[in-house]
Amino acid sequence: MFQRTNIILVWIALILVLGISCTGSKIGAGLSDSVKVKEYKNPVFEPVLADPSVIRDIKTGQFYAFGTADNWGDGKGLRLVPMLKSPDLVHWQYVKNALPAKPSWKKEGGVWAPDVNQVDGQYYMYYAYSTWGDPDPGIGLAIADSLEGDFIDQGKVFLSSEVNVPNSIDPCYIEDQGKKYLFWGSFSDLPTQGTYAIELSMDGKSVADIHKKTKIGAGDWEAVMIHKHDDYYYFFGSKGSCCEGLNSQYHVLVARSKNILGPYVDKEGRPITDRGNGTLLIKGNDYFVGTGHNARIIEDDRGVDWFLYHGFDVAKGRLPGGTNRRVLLLDRLEWKDGWPVIQDAGPSGTEKPAPYFE
Repeated sequence: MFQRTNIILVWIALILVLGISCTGSKIGAGLSDSVKVKEYKNPVFEPVLADPSVIRDIKTGQFYAFGTADNWGDGKGLRLVPMLKSPDLVHWQYVKNALPAKPSWKKEGGVWAPDVNQVDGQYYMYYAYSTWGDPDPGIGLAIADSLEGDFIDQGKVFLSSEVNVPNSIDPCYIEDQGKKYLFWGSFSDLPTQGTYAIELSMDGKSVADIHKKTKIGAGDWEAVMIHKHDDYYYFFGSKGSCCEGLNSQYHVLVARSKNILGPYVDKEGRPITDRGNGTLLIKGNDYFVGTGHNARIIEDDRGVDWFLYHGFDVAKGRLPGGTNRRVLLLDRLEWKDGWPVIQDAGPSGTEKPAPYFE
């Protein structure tokens, strides 16, 4: 009887093992689902990741974020374009500095507002090189073979003086219908002020014709990002003071066009080449202020769009040493009547459903 019982128990064990083996992928998926982050709360990264650029590695599914060079006040000095990594847009960890050395094509300046994209099998980082009040800032380019590789500087793309656009910072790359474009520009009251677009060379390393540029927006915009959705190109841009700590008034507005080079108009049909126009998307509230300079919109694996940007936590001040504590924020972006909207037009400060990724 004892031997028979043992045989039965062995057979039961074998059946269970075989069952687990045959259904391993399903059970694994179930376990994976159970540990996926269900909710999140802003900020998703701190102490600082200003002017974020976010891109997904198509091979691994991991996300990488890059930000303006800053000193985080932790005794480790300047982080020369900090690189973060995340599996889900919620849990981020610092990887390294994306640039191994400061570019040398300009005597003075900081590396601001990196924009990272996959271009012809490599990763291109367009960046601004400027100081506060710089009379001749410019746009540069660094290239890496992989997202965790070193971005090697290729030099300048152009200076403000060469392209006749004051305050030439905040680059945004986009490829459309076989052509490569760079959008850029920032605050200015000069006659040639504004946000512009220019076609790049076939390899994206220079401009096709420095004299052929298109004015997209007035001089009260900066941090432009172009996003294609359905039949329209959407212009996302920031206005207001970016860097005055808790007094910052940065906010994001949008406009749209059926042509990548415009004209872009707001929801009321007003052209954004005139100052003061644009449709509000997000502004500061009781949780965060100075909300702006968004990254590209990221779509999760359920088709939901997500909006990443920086802002100041109203409960915290500047970092040691005086660096602006611009934390990384995340919110769901929805589309209503052909226009992007964020709930309550402000950053969330409570638990929210998280992005979903397989």
